[in-house]
Amino acid sequence: MKVLVTGGTSGLGLAMASALAATGATVALTGRSAERAESVAAGLPGAIGVEMDVRDESSVATAVDRAWSRLDGIDMLVNNAGIGMRTVNPRFMTQPQGFWEVPPDAFRAVIDTNLTGYFLVAREITPRMLASGGGRIVNISMNHSTMRRAGFVPYGPSRAGSEALSRIMAADLRDTGITVNVLLPGGATVTGMLPQDVAAEGQGFLSPEVMGPPIVWLASDEAAGVHDERIVAAEFGQWLRDRESRQ
Repeated sequence: MKVLVTGGTSGLGLAMASALAATGATVALTGRSAERAESVAAGLPGAIGVEMDVRDESSVATAVDRAWSRLDGIDMLVNNAGIGMRTVNPRFMTQPQGFWEVPPDAFRAVIDTNLTGYFLVAREITPRMLASGGGRIVNISMNHSTMRRAGFVPYGPSRAGSEALSRIMAADLRDTGITVNVLLPGGATVTGMLPQDVAAEGQGFLSPEVMGPPIVWLASDEAAGVHDERIVAAEFGQWLRDRESRQ
């Protein structure tokens, strides 16, 4: 399995890239800094780092072309690159601000990364997957409560939009050989998106490694044909048991 993980240099992306690489997948992980991406990839077996700014279509096109060439194809895209509320309001957990207080440039930056970025990368890679006979796309999301929480503009709308995009992608690609699924942690996770003082407490938060088992399963033969599902990583074991009991 050859996998492209966007935003793979830290947080959820790195946790997923590490889990996939540990099971034998060949992983290309991306970051805005080529040096950073290559440095992180060097720590994973068989992984490569690729510079990509998901907000810029020319950067996306160049990065996908490079990853496709170096991996000799891509079987799975993990759309993960994103920025959080810290970029808009560093104290968003303790001092939330109303939507009318959000600077327009900060709003656009989050939407451009978290929503438009998913679109641009999927748009670039889907024709290649169609031409090669199929593939898998996994879009990373967050809890529905995050999408409507006070003080969470623009992060909430960006993730709500990415879920709508995912459902439409799944509808557009049904019966084409390309599957589309949504994966989310299932709660606040200790990543760079949390304020440093909150993350330091470490209480009640999920570890990024919670994403490992479901992403490895989604890359497996067992998940071939699984389409238009929304999988909560923290509940993955029960979800999988329920699924198996229905078959």
